[in-house]
Amino acid sequence: MNRILMIATGGTIASQRTARGLEPLLTSEEVLRFVPGIGGFCQVDTLQLMNLDSTNIAPRHWLQMAAAIEENYDAYDGFVLCHGTDTMAYTAAALTYLVQGSPKPVVITGAQRPIDLELTDAKQNLSDSFRYACHPGACGVQIVFDGKVIAGARAKKTRTKSYNAFSSINFPTLAILQDGRVIQYLREEPGERPRFFHSLNTRVGLCKLIPGAGSDLLAYYLSRHDAVLIESFGVGGLPQGEDAGFFREIDRFAAQGKVIVMTTQVQSEGSDMSIYQVGREIKERHRLLETYDMTLEAAVTKLMWILAQTRDRAEIARLFYTPVAHDLSFV
Repeated sequence: MNRILMIATGGTIASQRTARGLEPLLTSEEVLRFVPGIGGFCQVDTLQLMNLDSTNIAPRHWLQMAAAIEENYDAYDGFVLCHGTDTMAYTAAALTYLVQGSPKPVVITGAQRPIDLELTDAKQNLSDSFRYACHPGACGVQIVFDGKVIAGARAKKTRTKSYNAFSSINFPTLAILQDGRVIQYLREEPGERPRFFHSLNTRVGLCKLIPGAGSDLLAYYLSRHDAVLIESFGVGGLPQGEDAGFFREIDRFAAQGKVIVMTTQVQSEGSDMSIYQVGREIKERHRLLETYDMTLEAAVTKLMWILAQTRDRAEIARLFYTPVAHDLSFV
């Protein structure tokens, strides 16, 4: 029987109603009591790492989660991490880079409704997660939610209330769970041992463009961060003209060694700055990085991981464009 460690971090799954609204109050042991059937196919220990609404999760918490997995790695066959849904995709992406090549599964799940309610998705999600964590083909970091297994660096929360809250962006789901069975579509290629990383550079910012936005906003972000993602329109480009000034600010800050990455506000199909003049000219001028088909969550956390290791421009580009656990399909 597989030994699985459940790591609890809070979220809706552990929440109860209070006069101030839903708050994560249930302990890991209390959450586990709602799904007694899990004990029939695996042995579970629990670790209450924190009890936070996922809105309050920050990079330092990702490092704590990765450290907990590393400290307990040899004692267990897999891990189920309970987490709030709002920032779950960021956590899944971050753990993809902090825990690489794991032959054991690191399954992240949660719920749209608290587990102590009569009508809830929490019990099914939790049961599915433990079942997938025991599956012989499971490895690496995934989200298990609403019967779908999604690669950690491809997940995005696309619905705020429905049970099918998460989608796999620009990549197929790895597996599904039906009637307690795992149907595996894609198999991971794990290493013999995981590679754990212990630091992140949190000086990564996001500048979202809207029509008519001034370049002073970009300058502000670049002045305060080591790297900035510019979330532009369509396949990617920057406004031009006398009053835009984006080229001028990128000239100035690129010369200071700032890392500038272009991404798109469009959820599916990714960026391609080579198509239009508004994208190609600025990319060729400064060899800007672009995310192609990566999710925003993956791009942000990958930059944090990369910049904690190096500030060499060529090495940053090499690492950014090196696929990790299906995070990038093409360049």
